[in-house]
Amino acid sequence: MNLKHRARKLKSDIPAVFIALRKKETPVIAKIFAGITIGYALSPIDFIPDFIPVIGLLDDLILLPIFISITIKFIPPQIFDQCRIEAENLWGNGKPKKWYFAIPIILVWIALIFLIIK
Repeated sequence: MNLKHRARKLKSDIPAVFIALRKKETPVIAKIFAGITIGYALSPIDFIPDFIPVIGLLDDLILLPIFISITIKFIPPQIFDQCRIEAENLWGNGKPKKWYFAIPIILVWIALIFLIIK
């Protein structure tokens, strides 16, 4: 599987995970991981800010695929296949950015700063 194919698959899996999060058939553990994944994907703030050269972009290339693959492992295949079908062209204009998804990341940074200062 080449890099372009993986990127397209990743782009379609994020909305599918979002739809799976809302389905009642999705197991609770999958919903927890889906919430983390969607929160990180839609957050305008990253754990490592993008303005830091190379490392800032690598977190999106490494963390997001890891979150998605872990989440997909907990979702039953028939449910996730249905979610992929429903997710086609859901975010055709790009993913929405929601500022309230940044709250957990901001809290992690505040906790780290507090621990460093203390």
